Amino acid sequence: MGLIDLWDPFQNAVVPVGDWAAIAIKWIVVNYRGFFQEVKQPINLMLSYTESGLHASPPLVFIAALFLLTWQVAEIRTAVFVAGCLFAIGLIGAWPGAMTTLAIVLTSVVFCCAAGIPLGILSAQNTTVEKVLRPILDFMQTIPSFVYLVPIVMLFGIGNVSGVIVTIIYALAPVIRLTSLGIRQVRADLVEASTAFGGSALQTLLKVQLPLARPTIMTGVNQTVMLSLSMSVIASMISVTGLGQMVLRGIGRLDMALATTGGLGIVLTAMVVDRISQGLGASHRDRAQGHWAEVGPVGLVRRGFRALLGAKPLGMTVSIPHE
Repeated sequence: MGLIDLWDPFQNAVVPVGDWAAIAIKWIVVNYRGFFQEVKQPINLMLSYTESGLHASPPLVFIAALFLLTWQVAEIRTAVFVAGCLFAIGLIGAWPGAMTTLAIVLTSVVFCCAAGIPLGILSAQNTTVEKVLRPILDFMQTIPSFVYLVPIVMLFGIGNVSGVIVTIIYALAPVIRLTSLGIRQVRADLVEASTAFGGSALQTLLKVQLPLARPTIMTGVNQTVMLSLSMSVIASMISVTGLGQMVLRGIGRLDMALATTGGLGIVLTAMVVDRISQGLGASHRDRAQGHWAEVGPVGLVRRGFRALLGAKPLGMTVSIPHE
């Protein structure tokens, strides 16, 4: 072994970390690929049902449903904007791809929330867990997203399910971090008051900490949704269908029309999901509205029923007995 050149000590790699990673992945593929194939089954099941349901829904019915949902959680102007974006997706010819991309995003977000919110709660309540999770989350957020593709393909194969798994890894960190942050920011005197009045740790979490942290948690969910959509183009490199594949095909063929259609479809889909998730995260105090049952289409129907039941039937008189 020669002497190390002090002017350029790194000219020869001395730690073959890349070789170690390759050996580790090959060992996992040989010994545990069957296990990873079983892990993908729940994701495959949910993705299949979600995608089938979205494609089977008539476009106008789907637009009307999202219009009513957005009106309920936000306001009528936002609902009109969402409906306009959905109509634009259909008019540019991106509707089928948008439904596939939306199915992938919804499946990814459900699994991200199912794993991320409990981990965020645990991180907020246990300093040791938070210290362990921090470098892992830093690694997940900073490593280039293309690096995920090779091991995922070797372990899970190609296709939409592998795209969901890549998206989960890429988009999981924000919901964990912001859930932990939201719970840590709950005022200590409110937690102490709940404990003083006999509330258990679980009751304090469910009735005090989570409701007060909801806007921050929903911001994390919103960021997870945005990251999931941004991953759609990269995931198309492993045969994930949807709008991302339209963009990738357009780039490969230098087809400006196809790439523009796919890209604009992703932007419109992102705006739709963003408005709905922001509406879900905003409190009624922020929107200066009353209880959720008194606003939107639900409130309109309730007021209509109350007016109908409170109206005096035609031809009917009320007699007051005199003493």
